[in-house]
Amino acid sequence: MSHQRYPSIDPKEPHSVSLKVLRLSRPSLVVQHPLTAPLSPPSSSSPSPSTQGGSIIPASLAYSTNADTNPNPFLLAPILQLPPSFGSAYVGETFSCTLCANYDVPLPGEPLSAVSPGGALAPVPQAPPKKKFTRDVRIEAEMKTPGATAVLKLPLLGPDGVEDSGEDAGHRGTDLDAGQTLQRIVNFDLKEEGNHVLAVTVSYYEATETSGRSRTFRKLYQFLCKGSLIVRTKVGALSPGKGGERRWVMEAQLENCSEDVMQLSRVGLDLEDGLRYRDCNWEVGGGARPVLHPGEVEQCCFVVEEAEKDGVPEDEDGRVVFGVLGIGWRSEMGNKGFLSTGKLGTRVVR
Repeated sequence: MSHQRYPSIDPKEPHSVSLKVLRLSRPSLVVQHPLTAPLSPPSSSSPSPSTQGGSIIPASLAYSTNADTNPNPFLLAPILQLPPSFGSAYVGETFSCTLCANYDVPLPGEPLSAVSPGGALAPVPQAPPKKKFTRDVRIEAEMKTPGATAVLKLPLLGPDGVEDSGEDAGHRGTDLDAGQTLQRIVNFDLKEEGNHVLAVTVSYYEATETSGRSRTFRKLYQFLCKGSLIVRTKVGALSPGKGGERRWVMEAQLENCSEDVMQLSRVGLDLEDGLRYRDCNWEVGGGARPVLHPGEVEQCCFVVEEAEKDGVPEDEDGRVVFGVLGIGWRSEMGNKGFLSTGKLGTRVVR
């Protein structure tokens, strides 16, 4: 990604506006491990406090519980926690973050403090700072993906989740008073593995009572996108149908290569014209949706057939193209993910 330089009158002077970029992630449940109640050794002659009266003291928990209604405390506590770090980004998920431009300069007349020899904070006498006005604050975001040569400009959403619309949406600015914040939300569907770079540009007009100037700064945020699913497919020929339609069986093996637990919500084929398929998976038998832990594998099966005899042409290599396989899932806390394969098919053997 090219680093664009912007002129500045005094590059050493700090900006009046600061930028904070935070990833938006769903919380998770806190795991609490109960402490086993102490038991007395078998050879002990004196009764242990934990076994007096013929009962064992309930295990100690890191959260309050009622033994009458919860005799076997669950491992997950009823407490939510935010991710302690940026976390991992996976192909098929939507990368979301909030961009905050903060006008956090001291208010006019607010004294600065210094440490006195006795260790106490004392105000520093100084001339009152010039009152600054921050006008026309704008935020722009771009994403650089591994397989693209040019950057992609990202649409911005407001705090209410509504996208900025209109012809001048990208040219409108917001005036900020001291202590106010301009917030925008960015969503980007991750479709390939590798390093991604989020570039955020903040521009504004800084004015005092006697002068003014336009200022701009740019920050880059790099993160790694990993693979979420490994999809392996195998196609075999079946005997023709009653009308002579060609039929095939396609097996798909789905392996969870991420670090999170996922529940499959949809596995289906988007076929080319002239083809139809029959699902042979859990939805047909009324079974529960599969849950894949890291490293686990789910086997899926489909029967693909022609709608009519010789209704699907072959390409120059004698290959019949079926279409793409789409896989949807949800994570532990409900985050959605979707992945589609390339064109699948089989070579006709004569």
